[in-house]
Amino acid sequence: MDILLQQIINGLVLGSMYALVALGYTMVYGIIGLINFAHGDVLMVGALTSWSIISVMRESTPDMPAWMILLLATLIAMVVCAALNYTIEKLAYRPLRNSPRLAPLITAIGVSILLQTLAMIIWKPNPKSYPTMLSSEPIAIGGAVISATQITILATTAIVLSFLMWLVNRTNLGRAMRATAENPRVAGLMGIKPDMVISATFIIGAMLAAVAGIMWASNYGTVQHAMGFMPGLKAFVAAVMGGIGNLAGAVLGGIALGLIEALGAGYLGQLTGGFLGSQYSDIFAFIVLALVLTLRPSGLLGERVADRA
Repeated sequence: MDILLQQIINGLVLGSMYALVALGYTMVYGIIGLINFAHGDVLMVGALTSWSIISVMRESTPDMPAWMILLLATLIAMVVCAALNYTIEKLAYRPLRNSPRLAPLITAIGVSILLQTLAMIIWKPNPKSYPTMLSSEPIAIGGAVISATQITILATTAIVLSFLMWLVNRTNLGRAMRATAENPRVAGLMGIKPDMVISATFIIGAMLAAVAGIMWASNYGTVQHAMGFMPGLKAFVAAVMGGIGNLAGAVLGGIALGLIEALGAGYLGQLTGGFLGSQYSDIFAFIVLALVLTLRPSGLLGERVADRA
């Protein structure tokens, strides 16, 4: 029972990070129908930027509280990622907006490789230890333990998701986003600027990715130039599983995927008699994706952002 509770906690933490990244995928897809495969690498840039800021601030202001350094590093990383994603959208994706679907997809893969290469040049290829900025003292919950970092991840995710739902459903920008998702040309006739709305969507997605990247680095304690690939791929799986283009679907898919992976890692050895270890837990994600797409091709909550306008 203790193992089950521990794996559920781990799954919720992992799923929270997947959900934040999946929201970036699903928002962009819901509005312009593009699967932005460079999104995982924006996460990596956010994590490495925060690592650099934290390293500099710990040396220059040793008296500043660790949580404040982490908060400032997060804000700076969000700004850097927002500027990066805005530039990517303006230079790489906007000229291809009316071209065949394959062109922006190939461009996204190219941008992903470019970001990884630039990160490798700037930050060097060796993995770096990410400092523990919050208390590492474990907190016992009914036989399982949770760290302050994991509690912060869960709380931050809940706040960010609540804010995003409010933004999309209750604000003028949210209405403009849903109108653009429905029909960009008609939205343009109504006085909405589709280019501005699409850029805003990329900026919001990048900020979510930056937060998720810092969470990932804080949870696992390491950063490097290739760290964005697997979270990006898993978040894409989560978005498709929940129903790509649907915000609630992205959250549900992310949480479900995190729980499936964590429970798979905890019990895979027992189920296979020691033949497969916890390192094979990734197979669960893709088996579940295949099952969901076979039984329900539109995903668990299959509808687009526009359908909820």
